[in-house]
Amino acid sequence: MNRKPVVAGSFYPGTKSALEKDLRRFLETGATPEKALAIVAPHAGYVYSGAVAGATFASAIIPKRCIVLCPNHTGMGRNASVWTGGGWEIPTGVVSVDEELARKLISKTPELADDSSAHLKEHSLEVELPFLLARQPEISIVAIALSHLSVGSCKKIGEAIAEVISEAGEEILIVASSDMNHYESQTKTLEKDRLAIERVLSLDAPGLLSVCGENRISMCGAVPTAVAIIAAKKLGANKASLIEHRTSGDVSGDYESVVGYAGFLIE
Repeated sequence: MNRKPVVAGSFYPGTKSALEKDLRRFLETGATPEKALAIVAPHAGYVYSGAVAGATFASAIIPKRCIVLCPNHTGMGRNASVWTGGGWEIPTGVVSVDEELARKLISKTPELADDSSAHLKEHSLEVELPFLLARQPEISIVAIALSHLSVGSCKKIGEAIAEVISEAGEEILIVASSDMNHYESQTKTLEKDRLAIERVLSLDAPGLLSVCGENRISMCGAVPTAVAIIAAKKLGANKASLIEHRTSGDVSGDYESVVGYAGFLIE
């Protein structure tokens, strides 16, 4: 079963030619791609977050296999839902699902469930796929949507991901999809984002979840980011870099109510 696009034409261009034009503009940063264990990229409409997402995807070498983690905005499906077969259609092609990798992940921990319903209307993973396909035409993915999870559950899923990647014996990139703080002033959002960014740069997954909760930082992909950090550290990560950080106000000129966007490279 192929998953049809649900935000093509709204979050990003709905035609192949227009989408390719946007992707070229966002990805042509002049950066030299580096080998990474994980990246974190935003998932808003491209008009707002495309530049940050493009800079992030351009900064990393994209292998043929990726595990993509996204938040569950819709409330549908299981708490940790894996799409296990077929492909994901976008205007520039079809991104195949890595069925073997998906099944192996589910076999490693009962925290993960075979469940497509969480993905049917979820935008936060779909918007990453045009960037991934543009950077790696032979890409296949495992798509995982995550709801609010405990630190313990994040740890189990992250360790399962690390174990599967280690057993695969080849490069598999972890991609976490997240925006930063939502709908507060530019000043307040930059302040809150800084607290979360510090925890990501410290590779502190429990600290990220804690600081977001204690300070009411509405970083919607805090859980996917925490899982990515846990998995990357298990695989030997010892460094995280902030690629770019902006807000929607930098595009709209409205600084009264903004959303933050940040991109990270974890090595």
